[in-house]
Amino acid sequence: MAASTVRLLTHHDVCRALAGVDLVSLMERALGALSAGEVVQPIRSSLLVGPERAVLGLMPAHIASRAALGAKLVTVFNSNGARGLPSHFATILLFDDQTGMLRAVMDGSHITEVRTAAVSAVAVRHLAQAPVRRMALFGSGAQARSHLHAIATESPSIDEVRVWSPRADLSAFVRELAPEVAPTLVASPTPEAAAREADLIVLVTASPQPVLERRWVSDGALVVSVGACRHDHREMDPDLVAAARLVVDSRDAALVESGDIVQGIAEGRFGPDHIRAELGALVRSGVPVRESATDIVVFKSLGLAVEDVAVAHLVFERALADDLGTQVSL
Repeated sequence: MAASTVRLLTHHDVCRALAGVDLVSLMERALGALSAGEVVQPIRSSLLVGPERAVLGLMPAHIASRAALGAKLVTVFNSNGARGLPSHFATILLFDDQTGMLRAVMDGSHITEVRTAAVSAVAVRHLAQAPVRRMALFGSGAQARSHLHAIATESPSIDEVRVWSPRADLSAFVRELAPEVAPTLVASPTPEAAAREADLIVLVTASPQPVLERRWVSDGALVVSVGACRHDHREMDPDLVAAARLVVDSRDAALVESGDIVQGIAEGRFGPDHIRAELGALVRSGVPVRESATDIVVFKSLGLAVEDVAVAHLVFERALADDLGTQVSL
């Protein structure tokens, strides 16, 4: 059997390949293709590990129009903070979609960070009411950082970002990131102080319990929920989800994986048709999801394999063009 040649791409290689790339537009196209039925993507398969119920997830996808076939392996160990390690690790494998031959193995952690933030920026582009002046950011980890950069770039009208975290002292976060973005960063003492009168609320916490209450959310606001990607976790007050016009990245995944949605249905608060649309469908149609300027919109982002594979395929193309990474024979 002939040996296959595989390109290994490190975190540094991936960052170099993505420098200057418009990931927001790439994610618009990927989500649009998914909602149009042009992507083969099963729901994520997850294995729970040990007493802390850490997660090993498998996320494959095939984008035929791009000849992009791949899978991400991701682990989530929330106890890693005590070890001085990130909670998430990810590796992406790309295959030739004609032969099945392995073409590339690359670090997926940076891709996960930036593609998730880019999808949230897509949501802001299509679901927020302009101009967005005040943003609340719940969280202080890697996703909080990537979201701050992506959304501040997408919405230069933002004047102030109020940051709150359930776990960390925010002074270091604010000191580090304030010089990197145009809006004024403010450390909020409470989640309510952060959320009140915000046009946009972004939730990127690892909390299994709701951190945002309905009564704190102003009419017309957009809430982007990125945490609580398990059926037994919630990030939002159930009354908020029930009252909002709900948009998701994948309807099939949301009805299985999103605790904010799965538990709401189980409690009889709403049915599956409470999901108004997938974000990709709205991107393609341009139809507004709001019926009134006072409607609250919630976008539930679970993170999808199509996003990872689309970005990884682009990284591979740029790595070939710029001779990035190391080639090995298996």
